[in-house]
Amino acid sequence: MRQLFTTILILPAFLLLLAALAADRWVSLQDDGLHDPANPAIKILQQPAEALSVLQPDGAGNGVNWVTALQLGEIDPRSSIENEIQQEMLELDVIMTDTLPLPYVIFSHRPHVEWMTCDLCHESVFVSKIGENPMNMGNILNGEYCGVCHGAVSFPLTECNRCHSVKPENINIAPSSGAIVERDPL
Repeated sequence: MRQLFTTILILPAFLLLLAALAADRWVSLQDDGLHDPANPAIKILQQPAEALSVLQPDGAGNGVNWVTALQLGEIDPRSSIENEIQQEMLELDVIMTDTLPLPYVIFSHRPHVEWMTCDLCHESVFVSKIGENPMNMGNILNGEYCGVCHGAVSFPLTECNRCHSVKPENINIAPSSGAIVERDPL
């Protein structure tokens, strides 16, 4: 019980420390090469460190764990420019097994559809049919398929273990790429 109480006290302090350390990683608007530092309006814009350091820290990409921040209600993104679009919540995983020598890839729809509507990816980025998306790391690194977002607006492609996370012996599917697995209700 004492250890639990100590953990409860130390964890928030640790998260604040991580956020403070991560604040150094964001370039100010004056120095980012995108904003005109001579424009007087730059003084009223929120600096990245001020905006991002209060969100869940991450050791990769821009230093924010966006999925956790969303789950904790720290952010509430719109899934579409048109607010009236009702987002479909899809509890469906796709397991890609043609990944040797790396672990299989699991693509979970849920964290993606919490951010955006299905039609942003289907049918332009991904075809909704097994075997119709000839993905490999070469085309992903070239900005196709997963590479449309990952490496640009989502965690970088250098975080291999975030996708390549399923050891073959831990799943019970036929060894063909693109097997669809219904997720158990949470």
